[in-house]
Amino acid sequence: MPRPGPPPAPEEGISLRQLLMSLGEPLVELQAAPAGLDVEVRDVAILDPEDPPQALPGELVLAIGARGRAALPALRAAGAAGAAAVAVKLDAPGQAAPLSEAAAEAGVALLSVRREARWEHLDALARAVIGSGRQETGAGGGEASGDLFSLAQTTAVLTGGIVSVEDTSSRVLAYSRSSDEVDDLRRLSILGWQGPEPYLSKLREWGVFQHLRTSGAVIAIEEHPELGIRRRLAVGIRAGTQPLGTIWVQEGSRPLDPRSEQVLLGAARVAALHLVRRRREVSADLRLTQSLLAGLLDGSTGPQSLATHLGLDARRPALVVGFALHADGAGAEAAGADASPVELTRAELTALISVHAAARHHSALVSPAESRVYVLLPELPAGLSPATVRGWVVEIAEAAGRHLGVRLRAAVGPVAPHLGGAHGSRREADRVLAAMERGTVGAAVAALEEVRAEVVLGEVLDLLAERPAMRDPRLSALTARDARQGTRLAESVLAYLDAFGDVRAAAERLHVHPNTLRYRVRRAEELAGLDLASPQQRLLAMLQLRLDAAPGPGDGA
Repeated sequence: MPRPGPPPAPEEGISLRQLLMSLGEPLVELQAAPAGLDVEVRDVAILDPEDPPQALPGELVLAIGARGRAALPALRAAGAAGAAAVAVKLDAPGQAAPLSEAAAEAGVALLSVRREARWEHLDALARAVIGSGRQETGAGGGEASGDLFSLAQTTAVLTGGIVSVEDTSSRVLAYSRSSDEVDDLRRLSILGWQGPEPYLSKLREWGVFQHLRTSGAVIAIEEHPELGIRRRLAVGIRAGTQPLGTIWVQEGSRPLDPRSEQVLLGAARVAALHLVRRRREVSADLRLTQSLLAGLLDGSTGPQSLATHLGLDARRPALVVGFALHADGAGAEAAGADASPVELTRAELTALISVHAAARHHSALVSPAESRVYVLLPELPAGLSPATVRGWVVEIAEAAGRHLGVRLRAAVGPVAPHLGGAHGSRREADRVLAAMERGTVGAAVAALEEVRAEVVLGEVLDLLAERPAMRDPRLSALTARDARQGTRLAESVLAYLDAFGDVRAAAERLHVHPNTLRYRVRRAEELAGLDLASPQQRLLAMLQLRLDAAPGPGDGA
């Protein structure tokens, strides 16, 4: 393929692993990857058999019209040029071995393409995957709603089905990974061909396409074994009254999740954001939205810019929910042996939160920030109670555990009277998350109103820890003595104070005799010069001794 002029400057791309995770079966199959799966794919090139075999670094070369051994020149040229991979069609399974050997010698990955697949369809899908990855990288981590393949996979996980996202011409834009449970309609659609005409005629006869064009409600299409078609749910993707496409969920070997309809509604809203923005300057628009949203949440920008950009009413109430992975919830179960936590925990978690939030609130906005994910709920309807929002958040946390194998902490910020109060709502949610991380709040989901005492106590303890001058040196010396001698005087004093001076209750908590506890408390007062009859000393002791409240190695006094 002639390339006049100097080659363009290379753009950032995605890894071959990401490309295969998105495309996978039934379009392509990996035959060889001599340089591993982390090689970068930056672009797609179509190599016609009449063109001289050549490529550019980082390209996925589609060797059209050259089946089997006829693709060897393209394979060698691609390897010499530093291309990422070459995709070929095979006439017979036995042709894979010699091509794989040639790919290993050339140092370039080899992908085999299903014979029934349309090259132009593979070209469009591969470019879409690379483009989505590039947008996410440019946006500093991106948002999951910007990647239709990620959205399709998340929707498949939440529904237990097999998902395809199509445009208004029934062309597949993205799809979820699947097993051999797919029916002919899905298989042919992904390969770039229309489904069985008898079935499509039935869909037209039943008014399914008309429903999807004119309604935002989910529609169910029952199984038709005589046509080789399994049960489906479908929902139209819409921007106001304008149809943008459709999301289809095919039932596999087990029934769809009972909450699939709600999941589909959220997925359709997230997909609409992506498709609308893609019709405009996608990368610039996504970056602007994320920048304005992040600025609003951290207090560096006011609400009007985001409100104007998205058409929000800044005068209506809003609140922020903060999510963080639990320390032991790194997602090892969900990630699998061959996938990185970044690909299968952070991105899929953000996608899951996006879908659930959009299903519950049409204007929900999601903002990943370092180790946390924030959801802004603007334009809250009148009468929406914090308890209702808390129930939504519990559902998201349960879904993350059920589908991704991760444990979430979540904090519901207070309702702000207007959009400008979103920063304050986020700040309060952060206070609760910080208390959860330090262990002073044990709940997995909470609002500040529910755990204010625990949050404030944790903040006071942090202040004491950071400023030694505020501590009583006598109590510090008592704790140090326990550490040196293996005694438990400080722990006993704290238990006594926590029990409001009830010796029997405190002794029972420590599993010691009441007389032992009385002796320890008297001994601590003597050694440290304390007067526990003083309310001020009792209060300071209750606070400071919590800094080092762990039992010592011994049980002596």
